[in-house]
Amino acid sequence: MNANAMTTDHVVPLTILSLDDDADFREYLAGTLQGEGHDVATVATPDELFKRAAEMHPDVIMLDIKMGKHAGEDVLREIRTRWPKQCVIVVTGYPSLDSMRETFKQDVFDYISKPFSADDMRRVLSQASDQFGLGQRPMDRLRGVLGRQIRLARTERGWTLRELSELSSVSVSQLSSIERGTHLPSVESLVAISLALEAKPSDWFAAAGF
Repeated sequence: MNANAMTTDHVVPLTILSLDDDADFREYLAGTLQGEGHDVATVATPDELFKRAAEMHPDVIMLDIKMGKHAGEDVLREIRTRWPKQCVIVVTGYPSLDSMRETFKQDVFDYISKPFSADDMRRVLSQASDQFGLGQRPMDRLRGVLGRQIRLARTERGWTLRELSELSSVSVSQLSSIERGTHLPSVESLVAISLALEAKPSDWFAAAGF
């Protein structure tokens, strides 16, 4: 695969840490992702991964799940113990339904099978960036996550913006702006919205990493 095939249009630069026991793949992945504008580190062992992750605080960990003497599932469990909200993308050349089920139980964001195309990698990282608010300033991430959490809670109840407005006394235009992530609600508005939705603002903040 050709790293030059990837374009840099509309890319959010991410800090990515990859664990893989294949030296050739590590070299390919680092070159490809760096060419895309990301800050990338690759490691060959779980101990190296844990050390670098503590130092780097990466946006994304890309984890090879099938690595000779090292069990990727054990590494994933340790990641979840140390960093419960870490975005993890599993990479493997030997996918199976059983392994996919097991990794998704541990809140893996996505699963990529080797060999994957440059477009596949770009798509998954873009989706992770959007969902986790990666590569953004903290306040930008908070606006985006709060908007998504409020919109999700509203749509789960089948409410329109007008119905939420009537119950929270927050204007439709303000609610729309909040849900789009372009406006950060005041504390008063946030409390009113959460009471109307019977939700906890603390859960929304936790989803944003606060």
